[in-house]
Amino acid sequence: MMPFNIVTPEGVIYKDDVLKVTVPTEAGEVTILENHAPMVSILKAGELHIYKDDQIISMAVSTGFIEIRPTGELYIIADTAERATDIDIERAETAKKRAEELLKQQQDINDIDFARIQASLERAITRIGVGNTYK
Repeated sequence: MMPFNIVTPEGVIYKDDVLKVTVPTEAGEVTILENHAPMVSILKAGELHIYKDDQIISMAVSTGFIEIRPTGELYIIADTAERATDIDIERAETAKKRAEELLKQQQDINDIDFARIQASLERAITRIGVGNTYK
């Protein structure tokens, strides 16, 4: 078993010993098992799978970082993380539409706001996809 934590600005979202975790990264999907070499990587918005005993917990995560410490602990530091079963698809659809509308007005926004809106759109699309898979 491997100590695993998901941390967001709201605090610790998940903390438990797990068998393995499959994580979306910039380089592709990575499955992390016990005794993995220490590593730091960029977390990409997408679906994360936690394997514990006979259970698979699916979550929608946004951007952030992955850290595997020399002690074997795995940390996901994400802007947001939400269990698939808790996703409010209607709210995610509303956020997606709002972000799309803001992107259409891109001549009136600066680069920083544009990046924030794109991140919001990516997060909403991920939540919708993950939420629909498990509803």
